[in-house]
Amino acid sequence: MCAIGRALMSDPKLLLLDEPSAGLAPALQRLLFDRIRDINTRGVGIVLVEQNARESLKLCRRGYLLVMGQMRAEGPGAALLGDPEIRRAFLGG
Repeated sequence: MCAIGRALMSDPKLLLLDEPSAGLAPALQRLLFDRIRDINTRGVGIVLVEQNARESLKLCRRGYLLVMGQMRAEGPGAALLGDPEIRRAFLGG
């Protein structure tokens, strides 16, 4: 690998994740979300597509709730997580 490639790999600015917790046992999901949080605190931006909305919203600064490809809600993760309508419809109460 060339020097430019090594430099880019060692100092990423953005991490894209698509359903990283799919199929994982709950203990491994917790570990995964802890690692995602750690990576983000090091200054790496993260785009996360995830079915586990509750854990994802705990992590994110800004969230987008998509249903059948249509945006249903957007805003700070904590606000979406605390919204009674979103909790009832998408997070099980």
